[in-house]
Amino acid sequence: MKFFVNFLSAFRITAAFAIIPTLMLELYWTSFILFLLGSISDWFDGFLARKYNVCTKLGGVLDHIGDKLLVSNTIIILAIVLASNLSELPVQGIAPWMIIVPAIIMIARELYISGLREFLGTQKIEMPVPKARFSMGKIKTTLQMIAICALLLMPCMSTDDATQLCPYDTFAYIGVTVLWLALIASLWSATQYTFTFAEKLKQIKD
Repeated sequence: MKFFVNFLSAFRITAAFAIIPTLMLELYWTSFILFLLGSISDWFDGFLARKYNVCTKLGGVLDHIGDKLLVSNTIIILAIVLASNLSELPVQGIAPWMIIVPAIIMIARELYISGLREFLGTQKIEMPVPKARFSMGKIKTTLQMIAICALLLMPCMSTDDATQLCPYDTFAYIGVTVLWLALIASLWSATQYTFTFAEKLKQIKD
């Protein structure tokens, strides 16, 4: 079971890099399936690790790397591709910056948190997930995955038949709205980590 759990994390890392060429080649259905499977594996490996008590340091590292790479790689390339093709898939009220801005800020947030962890690591201090009734970090990740799935389905559902309804409109609105909700959760989570970091700094001064 330990091997299978680590395999799921390794699959997520592989999918994160495989999504890059599929998006650049505009193979949106392939990208969607890879991302969806990666997202499901994120929940599944954590569930199995807790249920069978096979949590390991290696597994934790692979899980963390897999999550970040899957979301970061996909949202960066997706933002670039959609921004360049949005004129071909016109959606009233949706502009490229509505996808690019939250993507950039959320990537910056990941780098910021990693920097805090790295600094504390040099002091041999761990920075755990901030204690809260609801893990804003998990909510952030869930919202990101929902938003990305919706945005990936947007070009998948496009049609050249002007007589048909355009279901990609719905996915565009859902994707952008949830992406901004994910941004709010991301900033909230970053604030929690900042307060936790400040508390840990007191240990160094003491």
